[in-house]
Amino acid sequence: MSLWRQLTRGTRGLFRHSRANEDIAAEIRQYLDDATAEGLARGLSHEEAQRAARVELGSLAVVQEQVRSYGWENAVRPFFFDLRYAARQLRHHPGFTIISVLTLALGIGASTAIFSAVNPILFSPLPYPHPNRILMIWNTYQGARSELSFGAFYELAHRTRSFEAVTLFEPWQPTMTSDALPERLEGQSVSASFFRVLGVAPRFGRDFLPPEEGSLAPKLVILSDRLWQRMFRRDRSIVGRAIKLDDDPYMVIGIMPAEFENVLSSSANIWTTHRYDTGALTPNVATWAWEWGLHLHIAGRLKPGVSKEQAVNELAQIAHTPWPEYPRPRWASLNHGLIVDLLQDDMAHTVKPALLAVAGAVMLLLTIACVNVVNLQLARSTERRGEFAVRAALGASRGRVLRQLATESLLLAVLGGMFGIGVAFAGVRGLIMFSPPSLPRVGAMALDPTAFAFALAVTTLIGLLTGLVPAIHLSRSDLHDGLHHSSRRSAGRQNITRRALVVAEVALALVLLVGAGLLLHSMRLLLAVDPGFHPDHLLTLQVQSSGHQFDDLPSAPGVGDARRRLFFEQALEAVRRVTGVKIAGFTSYLPLSDDQPVMGMYGARFENDGPDGGRNVFRYAVSPQYCQTMGIALRRGRYLDDRDSENAPYAALISESLAHSQYPGQDPMGRRLHIGPPDRPWYTVVGVVADVKQSSLAINDADAVYLDTRQTWFADESLSFLVRASRDPAALAPAVKNAIWSVDRNQPIVRIQTVQRLVDISEAERRFVLILFSVFGSVALVLAAVGIYGVLSGSVNERTREIGVRAALGATRRDLLAFVLCDGLVLTAVGMVIGLAGAAAACQGLHSLLFGISSLDPLTYAGVVILLALVATVACIAPAWRASRVDPAVTLRAE
Repeated sequence: MSLWRQLTRGTRGLFRHSRANEDIAAEIRQYLDDATAEGLARGLSHEEAQRAARVELGSLAVVQEQVRSYGWENAVRPFFFDLRYAARQLRHHPGFTIISVLTLALGIGASTAIFSAVNPILFSPLPYPHPNRILMIWNTYQGARSELSFGAFYELAHRTRSFEAVTLFEPWQPTMTSDALPERLEGQSVSASFFRVLGVAPRFGRDFLPPEEGSLAPKLVILSDRLWQRMFRRDRSIVGRAIKLDDDPYMVIGIMPAEFENVLSSSANIWTTHRYDTGALTPNVATWAWEWGLHLHIAGRLKPGVSKEQAVNELAQIAHTPWPEYPRPRWASLNHGLIVDLLQDDMAHTVKPALLAVAGAVMLLLTIACVNVVNLQLARSTERRGEFAVRAALGASRGRVLRQLATESLLLAVLGGMFGIGVAFAGVRGLIMFSPPSLPRVGAMALDPTAFAFALAVTTLIGLLTGLVPAIHLSRSDLHDGLHHSSRRSAGRQNITRRALVVAEVALALVLLVGAGLLLHSMRLLLAVDPGFHPDHLLTLQVQSSGHQFDDLPSAPGVGDARRRLFFEQALEAVRRVTGVKIAGFTSYLPLSDDQPVMGMYGARFENDGPDGGRNVFRYAVSPQYCQTMGIALRRGRYLDDRDSENAPYAALISESLAHSQYPGQDPMGRRLHIGPPDRPWYTVVGVVADVKQSSLAINDADAVYLDTRQTWFADESLSFLVRASRDPAALAPAVKNAIWSVDRNQPIVRIQTVQRLVDISEAERRFVLILFSVFGSVALVLAAVGIYGVLSGSVNERTREIGVRAALGATRRDLLAFVLCDGLVLTAVGMVIGLAGAAAACQGLHSLLFGISSLDPLTYAGVVILLALVATVACIAPAWRASRVDPAVTLRAE
């Protein structure tokens, strides 16, 4: 028989039983007809030939069974019988089925959704060829990662022998103007080797070439597929044509593939080569140049066969042995060494603690869901002791009954997994919606084949594990006992196991709740931190200045900066005239925003510093009334005002913490500091203002210097406008934008938000983890309550005779109520003790996410214990009330 015929015949045997029987009967009839014909050929009569054929064939029923037993379907048919029986059992007990399926769906769906978020960041290889050969290289400042200068990049690129290619990159935000409103694009300024380091190439056109970088290089761009589709409607002819950016023509030389994922900057849609001048890297490092600014990121691709350790050793040797031909200024000396890490590890290092904490929490939730379902199945197996005994009496073996239980567990798990996929879809969408800006590879979060494989593996494992415990109990008991004992008697060892499982549920739920409580308490303390300004009724807009009108002329150096300052001053005056604006100002760096901290960080030196002294400070170039607009309190002296013009003595404000650390016990007023190029004048401290949280409410990086924009050594290309409104600040946004565009309509305006919203976003990562822990903790609390209720309810059913005897012997309803309540609360108390120990150990992993409290905060632990005790008491009330209503006469008569 051919394979195809065997498959079709076996399939009919499984799903069309009557048709298969008809086929077998037809084959038997055909055999009898052929045998009869042979008998007739031998000279037998028709009756004798038929009789001889039937005698030779034997019993028709036996032959039919023998024919059926030859097919492959016979190995599968018992499983299908078990599956149909399991489906009937689940259909006849809808309460048990619905609770079990929903519980498993929550556990499987939540774990699959979290896996979909964690996998592309921590585990799945980056979407580049040989991603384990791509390294990030950082400077070291106070033991942490810090950006590097172009001079450092130039030296490393020429001295290292471990890398196939080294690249630099930094943000680039060109403005594209058209007949419509101007648009600021998000891009990157890179070296020509950028895409070669990543191992990708444009889909259309070509890559950058080494001669196409530097101060004299042609202006070229490569577009992302996203930008190509949105702005040029997939017109391939754009390659080789020029587009206008910042009033300059840039030639489009390539378009990246649609599948290209830029993990170095997910928002970048356009790339150009850098404009740094190698001629500025002279031995005269006392002359300040942009090439020595610490604002570049550097990555490199290792040569084949070179390990990360070899590259680290080589870079350390380069950092500590400078060569005369590669000068290094003091602030870019590399004396503290370099930090080198794999790109994937570097990308994830800031969010890894949060992701691991969330992954641990969802595993706890999945475990609680499994324990809950095991408890429900144990309760069901207790109720089915009579059924199992009858089946055993009818000849079913222990293995046959165990196989039936395993099939029911797998069916439950499969149903839970199917509904869990729906939960996972919703969970992934929610994760993307609430993900913090710092979370990388958000676009890669999806239910891909790896996530489905994870869900399948979890479903299978749950099906096996949830059926294992009932199977073990069944294998240790005598199946025939169910014929001799009432189902209301104690289930002995099963009851002990169920109670142990409830203890485990309570313990695991307490761990999750303590984690959620610690994060909640931490977030409340964090949001109560004074940011140093008043964010209410405050609107911010970032205004970009672009165009040739702001260029310096060879015959008039500085004219571009003067025009840029004039534009911002005129725009500010226009904003101040808008109805509803109480006060307004602007700044080069906005606290708690997405402004890169490195762009606001500068080295400052005070007159009381030694020759090698100095420190990094946040440098703010601000307008008069900026501090008043923000609500930054004045501690001493005066604010910057109209007196601090370009030709006036240079004045500066310093933060309170900087004043205390630089001049402890002294008056900082009138002291001098230097910031910027060495040939610039020194600034005189005219005021001390309150500390401001710069990058996070949790970080005390408060050293700041405020300078008037008219007294800075360059004019910033973009400034953040601050507007304090007398009403809803968001409602003022259209009028404020129109006021700015009344000065120059070709300048883009972005990041239009209330400052309160920026404050909230700055702590989005902690809030993200808190939301997930709160959701998981709440579900765990409900599951624990359901577990306690289920065990006590089953216990009351099994101990009805005992309760009736107690009542007959004089126990009051209050006594019976207290008896069951104490039973449940003892289980809860044991689980709490174990859970407290587990929480103390597990919550150490939340240390980096906490603020202002310890992972052993007693108030949080006490609050969680009280909450869990209250919920457990509520879960105990219904079974206890039912026990107190047992009629001893009816119970004893039934026995």
